[in-house]
Amino acid sequence: MFSHVMVGSNDLPRSKKFYDALFGKEGRTDDKGRLSYGRRGAVFMVSNPIDGQAACHANGGTIGFGFDTTEEVDAWHAAGCANGGTSCEDPPGYRENALGKLYLAYLRDPDGNKLCGLYRPQQ
Repeated sequence: MFSHVMVGSNDLPRSKKFYDALFGKEGRTDDKGRLSYGRRGAVFMVSNPIDGQAACHANGGTIGFGFDTTEEVDAWHAAGCANGGTSCEDPPGYRENALGKLYLAYLRDPDGNKLCGLYRPQQ
């Protein structure tokens, strides 16, 4: 549904270390210093704010990443925690909601942005 998502960072080298580990690959850096990571036609980007102000996270905002197995979600969550991220909400696991049964894991990146790894079993 989305083409790209961009979050702000106050420390791009720190963010690069975190997101390279989180996605299991090195992000590309463009001529403006922005990091980008592609998967399944979508792009996730990290940048210093263009307006020159400090980056801050969106209260109530979450960026979700889809995975093919619960093991991939767990590995993603572990990589994030081991590289400067912080686990938040409940521990990784299944939850029931209006969309059915989902396997979810939540993290905050080093700048406080809330991320979610999601696996949706065949229903």
